[in-house]
Amino acid sequence: MIRKALNYKLVRYALTGGLATAVHITIAYCYIYFINNALFIANILGFIVAFIFSYLLQSLFVFKHTLTLMKAIKFFSVQFSSLLISILSSDYLPLENSYFKTIIVVLLLPLFTYIIHKFWTFKENSSS
Repeated sequence: MIRKALNYKLVRYALTGGLATAVHITIAYCYIYFINNALFIANILGFIVAFIFSYLLQSLFVFKHTLTLMKAIKFFSVQFSSLLISILSSDYLPLENSYFKTIIVVLLLPLFTYIIHKFWTFKENSSS
């Protein structure tokens, strides 16, 4: 059953996203605990390592594309835009419940980024 589920790109995408989130949290936690209590720097380092991890897995495991600088730039622009959208939407969504806002962001943004990656970043037969 697990093998069958892994045949679906969306399942592999979600799994990779979950792993990348775990990488981010682990790097940030280790930096804070072992090096310095600077949350901002810890999250930047976590984001960078998770981005590299995510790009590698999304390229090779999910979309089965070769690694290129152009795809990495596209991937970064989608991921960074998603980060900005999540920050802005959590502040400006006209909802009172912060938990509900978070759930909306956590469920909807990955679906949008998946679609953008599928049809733009890792577009089939693209010259990039």
